[in-house]
Amino acid sequence: MEALNRRKLLKAGGMVGAAGAVAAVAPATPWTWSPANSLPGRGTGADPRQVWDDEADPVIAKVIESGQAPHVNRLLRTWHKNSQPLPAGLPKELRDFMKHARQLPPWTDRAKLATAVKFNQKRGTYLGLIYGFASGMMSTLIPREARSVYYSKGGWDLKDRITKTAKLGYDIGSLNAYQPGGEMIVTCLKTRMAHAGVRYLLPQSPHWVHSADESVPISQADIMVTWHSLPTTVMRNFRTWKVPIAPDESEGFLHSWQVTAHMLGVKDEYIPNSWATAESQAKQVLDPILQPTPEGRKLANMLLDLGMNLDLTLLSRGVLGALTRFVLGDQAADWLQIPREPVWSPLLETAWTPYVLVREGLLDLGMPREAYWAIDEFLRQFVLWYMSELRMPINIEIPVMNNPKYK
Repeated sequence: MEALNRRKLLKAGGMVGAAGAVAAVAPATPWTWSPANSLPGRGTGADPRQVWDDEADPVIAKVIESGQAPHVNRLLRTWHKNSQPLPAGLPKELRDFMKHARQLPPWTDRAKLATAVKFNQKRGTYLGLIYGFASGMMSTLIPREARSVYYSKGGWDLKDRITKTAKLGYDIGSLNAYQPGGEMIVTCLKTRMAHAGVRYLLPQSPHWVHSADESVPISQADIMVTWHSLPTTVMRNFRTWKVPIAPDESEGFLHSWQVTAHMLGVKDEYIPNSWATAESQAKQVLDPILQPTPEGRKLANMLLDLGMNLDLTLLSRGVLGALTRFVLGDQAADWLQIPREPVWSPLLETAWTPYVLVREGLLDLGMPREAYWAIDEFLRQFVLWYMSELRMPINIEIPVMNNPKYK
């Protein structure tokens, strides 16, 4: 099917929702996840693969079309804190949207968010590892996300894109994430606007059009797929690693990500109301779609090479490849053409769970000290690597172009 022309669609008055769904490629399998499993416990039941962001999309399309995006981006570079007033000089329609979109949902539970802080403090090292790398590598096996990244501006400067993604995980784990002095509301809203920009620009890329199985990228389902690659993947790994988690901390961690989904523009009827319903959704929207693509393999290869320019000997391509195989499994590593690493793969497979139990105080040192120190040093170096990137000013901006290599 010939792809929709985003500009014509918006000029015709068609929000990418009900009108856009008519022209969208029909999904291979029906949407069956019930809105009864969502936060409000009800909803229209519309397939989220054919629902986009009818609030942000027309506003950001107008900003880009009018040539105001560079000016808006310059203004937004001064906006960092949740309580900070919006910069003066923004277009009225954009200001009105942002004023509305920066409000936390009425169901936000401040006590649960405070408990999430305790969870993040205790598990920061593991979370940094999963957010920073495991989820990033998984994204290369999500076909629609891999293509969207590869052909958009993110594929042109992958390191910049990775640090912006890492900022989301960093900000949600900060002590004051959704407090007035925090930055999570700002990060979510800027990310939401960046997504709207990608939805406007990518349909103008013939390379993306010829490779994609959709007419408009980053649907509500796509955002929830990425969502599951983060908190749901964290909890899956924690269960596998036997990390003990108090029930209230588990609930608080989930709530922080429920709020985040809402702030990214996801409709409440698609946000799971428990870890059990999150699992049921992930089994429909995430697990069955994981597969390799040419774009995903190229992105994975670029990710493995990101540590090569750093003076961190433990962040070698082999170690990162072994980590991918350990966390995502043999099939995923084989799909990405990552060979089994002869030293680190066996070490992770045999020593990781005892290492976690030692760190959690549940086991005396039941492994060679050299193995414990090697893993601990790797984690320390890895987290330092990502945190060093986050010390620099990171500006999440409305894109003004696709990947210039693939115009």
